Amino acid sequence: MSTPLLRTGDRVALLVPGSAAYVDAVLSMLVRGIVPIPLDPRLTEVERSGILAGLAPALVVSDERQLPGLATGWQPGDVPLTRPMHVTSGTTGAPKGVESGLLTRADASALVAEERDLWGFGPDDVNLVLSPLYHSAPLRFAIGTLLAGGRIVTPGAFDPITATAAITTERPTTMFCVPAHLQRLFAHWDAVTEAGGAGPDLGSFRLVAHAGAPCPDHVKRRLIEAFPAGSTWEFYGATEGQFTACRSEDWLLRPGTVGRARPQRTLHVDDDGMIWCTVPPHARFRYFNSPDKTAAAWRGDAFSVGDLGRLDPDGFLYLEGRREDLVISGGVNVYPAEVENALAEHPGVTDVAVYGVTDDTWGQRVCAAYVGTATTAELDQWARERLAPPKRPKQYVELDEIPRTLTGKILRRSLMQGS
Repeated sequence: MSTPLLRTGDRVALLVPGSAAYVDAVLSMLVRGIVPIPLDPRLTEVERSGILAGLAPALVVSDERQLPGLATGWQPGDVPLTRPMHVTSGTTGAPKGVESGLLTRADASALVAEERDLWGFGPDDVNLVLSPLYHSAPLRFAIGTLLAGGRIVTPGAFDPITATAAITTERPTTMFCVPAHLQRLFAHWDAVTEAGGAGPDLGSFRLVAHAGAPCPDHVKRRLIEAFPAGSTWEFYGATEGQFTACRSEDWLLRPGTVGRARPQRTLHVDDDGMIWCTVPPHARFRYFNSPDKTAAAWRGDAFSVGDLGRLDPDGFLYLEGRREDLVISGGVNVYPAEVENALAEHPGVTDVAVYGVTDDTWGQRVCAAYVGTATTAELDQWARERLAPPKRPKQYVELDEIPRTLTGKILRRSLMQGS
């Protein structure tokens, strides 16, 4: 399929499933200074149009056959001149593109070096891709591996059987995952063992990094026991940027920590618990066409995404609460306002509040309390037509009234405690 001529600084929206060809196309664009916008291919037409209208891409890729036309070539050691523009939301539910702009050659090289030095990417690495590549973390690990001369394995949509087979046949050295992946893998391996089989040989791994959601204590301890000593890490970050990295051995000494500041970064916590991270020039970002929101996120060379925490005397960070407006389900950020806006359009809903409830598998599950005449089946169908799967409530609660403060703010904590 023909591809229009793209120029430095152009944006290309990707609405196709992740694959090796997908990463190849992304890297080919990055080294030319073209900005890929990875998006969930499961977005509804309503969601797609709302996001793309604000980003004005030069090209929208909705067919995998378009990918080869974007892959014009790159070589290990090449330096991406920009970063992918990942889309995140805010308290209003309005999508925001997070961009770096074009990087200087020095900053571009520093960005690659930071990831390589922290995670040790090298030509012998084989990165197993478990998470969707429209998320920033798995795409970052795949890109870092390829730039260092390694290779990636992309078995497709996560399935514990398929992932286990890839571990056995491909002998990966690295993988990024969320706790939900680990739980499903462990459950599958237990079932195989109970049936008289044997679990996979995990000895090829030198790096297993997890993030995206709180990891239950028992899952964390089993992770440490199952994989080679010294291979497991956790990190804390956001679409906007990365804060910490934590070896599991440090976690064992300080259960609950998400680690200390990454190299070249400094953490600060305000009196109210707001976490700020001072970053080097190559890690700066802005919200596309949103100077006010960009200014609000920065304080000098430090940025915040609104999370709360505390630092111990040795500089280890402990999260004490995610943004109240944010639900993290299976490693996916879900903003209640966006889901509320979709559900509020139903003619049988007069008021609605969306919130997260602790879930052993997903970290949190999305729930919706509503006032109105709609049935839960009607709302479920309505959500299926307007929201991608991670955003669809897994539970609906009909109420006579949504709890609010005197100023009208939803009392989400009250809803969470009542579920």
